[in-house]
Amino acid sequence: MIPNHLLEASGAKKLNFPKESFLFQEGTDANFYWQVLEGTVKMANYSKEGQEFTQGMFQPGQSFGEPPLFSGFTYPSNAVAVTDAVVWKLSKDKFLEILMENFELHLQFTRSLSERLHYKAMIMKEISSHDPEHRILTLIDYLKEKSPKISGYYEVPFTRQQIADMTGLRVETVIRSIKALEQKEKVIILKRKVLRKV
Repeated sequence: MIPNHLLEASGAKKLNFPKESFLFQEGTDANFYWQVLEGTVKMANYSKEGQEFTQGMFQPGQSFGEPPLFSGFTYPSNAVAVTDAVVWKLSKDKFLEILMENFELHLQFTRSLSERLHYKAMIMKEISSHDPEHRILTLIDYLKEKSPKISGYYEVPFTRQQIADMTGLRVETVIRSIKALEQKEKVIILKRKVLRKV
């Protein structure tokens, strides 16, 4: 999102996080802008029973946790390293200063936040009113539209567990549903990878 050279010039720190470590926790004060340099980070909530619901997955070049920086509320989710990750961390004041000085960047953030709102509205609708196969296929189709395609197929970059966490399903249900989708020729399973025709 923000070019690396601009982050560095603004005093951002480059931090290393091992897999499964928390970058910040739900309910803590939002004082920093975060952007992935290497690896994958997820935003997730956990129920008292330990069930996870993944709000989003973020790859290199993507930022996360910005809404509280604009509105002053605490972080609504936890940020967790899915893999070993290197992440930029910039103070809220410097982040807002960059946006005030760069109209194009400000528009990119507005677009990005709008897309996230669209995703959350779509997922909430799916979770509340559709069967597991439909939920999974809708998620895959959404991800497909946002990603590059290779050889006429979209390869789902997430594990069955991660798909379960993003759709509010149990991993066993996801496994059964993906097998059913394969039998109906809606997806292809190749070397444990799920593929969807473009």
